[in-house]
Amino acid sequence: MRHGKKFNHLGRQTAHRKAMLANMACSLIEHKRINTTVAKAKALKQFVEPMITKSKSDTTHNRRIVMSKLRQKDAVTELFRDVAVKIGDRPGGYTRIIKLGNRLGDNADMAMIELVDYNEIYNAGKKAKKTTRRSRRGGSKPAAAAAAPVTTNEEE
Repeated sequence: MRHGKKFNHLGRQTAHRKAMLANMACSLIEHKRINTTVAKAKALKQFVEPMITKSKSDTTHNRRIVMSKLRQKDAVTELFRDVAVKIGDRPGGYTRIIKLGNRLGDNADMAMIELVDYNEIYNAGKKAKKTTRRSRRGGSKPAAAAAAPVTTNEEE
C-alpha cells in the first residue's frame, strides 16, 4: 500500500529523477517556458518554486542551496539576477501549467510550464490592483462624491 506517499517517482531511480528535474529546471529558467508531460510539469513545479522563493533574498547561503539542487552556474546566476527581480513582489505561484493535448506517438498528456511573469499575452490585459482598502466604519467619503451637488429633474 502507498498510504501517505505523495511524491511522484516518475518511473525513475532517485538519481535519475533528481538529475532530470535539475535539467528541466535549468531549461525553464533559461527559456522561461518548456513543453513536457503533465506529470513531469507537476513534479517540476514542486521542485522549482521553492528555489525561486529562495532567490528572492540574495544571500550566499541561498545561492549554495540552489546551486546544490540545480548544478549549473549559469542557471543560478540568471535565477538570482533576472528572475528574482521580476518576481520580487509576487507572494507565490511563480509557474503556470497549460495543458496542450496528447502527444502523437504515445498519446501522453502534454503540457507547457512557464514562468508567470514572463508571459506578455496573459499579463497585457491585467490591470494593477488597487492598494487602498475601503473603510468599514463609513468615516470619510471620497472628496469628489461629497463636493458634487445633487440635481433632480422634479423641480422643472
